Amino acid sequence: MNEHVTGGSGEAGASRRAVREVALLFLKLGTIAFGGPAAHTAMMRDELVRRRGWVSDERFADLMGATNLIPGPNSTELAIHLGHDRARMRGLVAAGVCFILPAALIVTALAWAYVTYGSTPAAEGLLYGVVPAVIAIIAHALFGLWRTVIKTVWLGVLALAALAAYLAGTNELLILAAGALLALAVRLPRRPPGGQNRVPGLLAAPLLTFGGSPLFPDPTGGQLTQLFLTMLKIGSVLYGSGYVLLAFLRGDFVERLGWITSQQLVDAVSIGQVTPGPVFTTATFVGYVVAGPIGAFVATVAIFLPSFVFVGLLTRLTGWLRSSAWASALLDGVNAAALALMAGVSYQLARTAVVDPLTAAIAVLSLVLLWTTRLNNAWLIAGGAAIGLARTLLA
Repeated sequence: MNEHVTGGSGEAGASRRAVREVALLFLKLGTIAFGGPAAHTAMMRDELVRRRGWVSDERFADLMGATNLIPGPNSTELAIHLGHDRARMRGLVAAGVCFILPAALIVTALAWAYVTYGSTPAAEGLLYGVVPAVIAIIAHALFGLWRTVIKTVWLGVLALAALAAYLAGTNELLILAAGALLALAVRLPRRPPGGQNRVPGLLAAPLLTFGGSPLFPDPTGGQLTQLFLTMLKIGSVLYGSGYVLLAFLRGDFVERLGWITSQQLVDAVSIGQVTPGPVFTTATFVGYVVAGPIGAFVATVAIFLPSFVFVGLLTRLTGWLRSSAWASALLDGVNAAALALMAGVSYQLARTAVVDPLTAAIAVLSLVLLWTTRLNNAWLIAGGAAIGLARTLLA
């Protein structure tokens, strides 16, 4: 299932084809991936596990769990890691760039309209039909991942407890950490310490380093240098949701630097939410408002660059994470907690998106089609968008 295309002159053509396949797939996903990280993850599973068989469900779940251990946008990092799995380092770069590029271009265009005209084109009609279809895609992925991730009754209980904690308002990082440590605690009595089962400092060190990374001091160079280093700092230390990103951007760009207003920041976050692809392209919008097109480019590169570095390092650990008994227990716990977070986010999304009989019908029909056909989810997104736009035009 997991095909690695490696060196050798006779395999050069196959290697190029693999990179091209990765680039085209993630370019498509970056164009249609509405709905946030949970939706992105579901779409990647549909394309790479269900339709193409590039990775197994177990491998997909391991990568999903592992990316939760590092800072940055998890769905983008999952895309980067899946690209590496398929086509090594060139696949890593191709997947990440192609997943980010469509959203960055769309956000740049909207930022231009915002700066030029003082407003952005409305997207409510589009999202009215798209989000219910996205919810169906997430629900379908959750069912498939549940069967893979929840290997024991204990892990099922852990996942349900994590879901309850998330819905009660507990911090996502605390839930992931608790899931990992509880799973390890259950495994400990059955696994004597020592030898290959000992958890090395290699795992703990990155977590401690990332969790307590010192912030960059205010740079003394030009505005673009300061913009780059500030976004690089945020991309290097940020765990959590888009709301955490909002807090970082407010602290740096509104309060410390005074480059944008609170209203401009809210508008930037709104654009990041309603466009496809990573929510972190909010940084693209902020960069454009601060310094025009070059600012948009600099901000985008800076905030995503740490993700490529972290995943490049993480690729060396994922095999060990599953082969070591104790690390495998940690990963099982993280996977169960991450699945619960995905379910919690989709539940909250459904409450705001399924608001009338039409949106409910879109969600149910999309789920039925996913279960009974191999229809590409791009068609479900396109169909939802068409219904939403038609409703807006007829209203």
